Amino acid sequence: MKKKIEILAPAKNLYQGMAAINAGADAVYIGAPQFGARSNATNSVEDIAELVKYAHLFKAKVFVVINTILYDNELETCKNLICELYEVGVDALIVQDMAIMEMDLPPIVIHASTQANNRNPKHVKFLADAGMKRVVLARELNLDQIKEISNATDVELEFFVSGALCVSFSGNCYMSIAGGERSANRGSCAQNCRLPYNLIDGTGKTLISNSHLLSIKDLDLSDQLPNLIEAGITSFKIEGRLKDVVYVKNNVSFLRKKLDAFLENNDKYEKASSGKTAYNFEAEMDRSFNRGYTHYFVNHRKEKIGSWETPKSQGQVIGKLIELKHNGYVIENAHLLNNGDGLYFINDNGEADGAQINTITNNIVIPNTLKPIKVGTMIFRNADAAFNKLVEREDSAIRKISVNLKFTETPTGFQLSAIDEDNHEASASFKAEKELSKKGESSIPNIKKNLAKTGNTPFIVDEIEVDFSANLFLPISKINEIRRIVLEQLVDIRVREYKREEYQKTNTDHPYPVSQLDFTYNVSNAMARAFYKRHGVTEIEKAFELQWDPGKSRVMTTKYCVKYELGKCPKFQRETMGEKLTEPLVLKHGENEYKLKFNCKPCEMEIWEKDAELEFDEDRI
Repeated sequence: MKKKIEILAPAKNLYQGMAAINAGADAVYIGAPQFGARSNATNSVEDIAELVKYAHLFKAKVFVVINTILYDNELETCKNLICELYEVGVDALIVQDMAIMEMDLPPIVIHASTQANNRNPKHVKFLADAGMKRVVLARELNLDQIKEISNATDVELEFFVSGALCVSFSGNCYMSIAGGERSANRGSCAQNCRLPYNLIDGTGKTLISNSHLLSIKDLDLSDQLPNLIEAGITSFKIEGRLKDVVYVKNNVSFLRKKLDAFLENNDKYEKASSGKTAYNFEAEMDRSFNRGYTHYFVNHRKEKIGSWETPKSQGQVIGKLIELKHNGYVIENAHLLNNGDGLYFINDNGEADGAQINTITNNIVIPNTLKPIKVGTMIFRNADAAFNKLVEREDSAIRKISVNLKFTETPTGFQLSAIDEDNHEASASFKAEKELSKKGESSIPNIKKNLAKTGNTPFIVDEIEVDFSANLFLPISKINEIRRIVLEQLVDIRVREYKREEYQKTNTDHPYPVSQLDFTYNVSNAMARAFYKRHGVTEIEKAFELQWDPGKSRVMTTKYCVKYELGKCPKFQRETMGEKLTEPLVLKHGENEYKLKFNCKPCEMEIWEKDAELEFDEDRI
């Protein structure tokens, strides 16, 4: 049996979820009314039920994110919500808090969110043995580490392949709550990582001013899909539950075409859902929101990944500024631009800047505000007005399920039968007198022409067989009516016969890989504590949100490294780094200060609040 490979898309709401499926997604993930890590992307259970019905028509799946940490007074509410989601047909939950593994739940499939810190084989195998059917791996992993995890367990593995990157290990960022009591693990990240900072060395000297030193590029692993599949990934996840519909459709469409090219005539892998999408636009990743792209660490640490100029969208490269006119710009490849487009560039002060195009006259790009830019400056388009307008249209991506029709005589009339690409069958018949056609030519071509008109149904006709004993005449209205009845039946049959995977978890007691848990395990309630204790954990520190020590805490651990970005990494850049930096390095934004600590052996950077007492090893490699 071939292994199914899935494209998993974000759904901010019902409309965007349906758009993602139409664009070719095999599954979507969506927030419920509560307990999702994007508090601005909540949805009613009723809307989720509608999305489930639509997705299942195409054998696509719907996953609901319940991935915040939970407090004791929320456990019953959370359990009741999960029961509701099961009743409306949701395929799986994506969870962070292990309290959910302690609840008495219906047999709903559970996935471990990337916020559960899924970075090593022992941890992932533990989660699989505890009943998790899928694990969303940490974004920081490389192909070798993914293979190692895949070899340790047969649990399904999901991996982010496009979209914004959290600079921190997911689930382990506490900058937001430390800076203003908004917890990222409770769905309210303030995105401190996208703020501008000054970098100050141990002597008090400012090395860099007003730069977005923790902001990193966006992820694009679209050219790594075959390598990731070989390493063990079966679900490719797109980040972006707060993004617009153009972003979702563009990303899904781009990945769909890439993946379909790999799956074509493949004897090991196949698409995870049904139907095929026709597109009225050419998908290009850089034509929707992006900060420039990176492979992150999938091929180990090689490139610089910072997006220091701005946390906003950079967009698509257009060309260099050739000349500054009195009322506009002469730009390389200006023929690619349209009225209403947004431009992005670095201004004469070295700052990210932009303008909107009012009009293009005689190859001169006239913006709404003329800003001084040096000749030779690279110009990007970060808002593509014509592309956005095209992709926003509902008919820009239309998904259809293949069906074969057979129209035959019965003793008292006629019957139409339909078999779709998944072998679902529907049929209907009607009584009618059999009249010979008064025209000399065959009636069959005209009957086939009308049977093929599937219109707004989710079907497209591949083959039509008409088996008559003579050249019979039928009113077009009868043909249209029987076609409509059969295809409506087929829709109902597909949804009704969809087989949701179910799994009734049981309480397990196999040992957790470690016996002591610090605050980064985010244990915030009694049920999660009971889960870990049953699995042999003896010491459990409270979640950061319950025991924050202002001014002295470690607020982030990250694989990203400011020293590496500066060319000062003693591990990879020793020969070219020149003079060492004087530590501690400090990030400062307004009144907020953070110390940086570099752990070179695991190749990680820690961020601590200003009053923390830190020890700095001279030999860290």
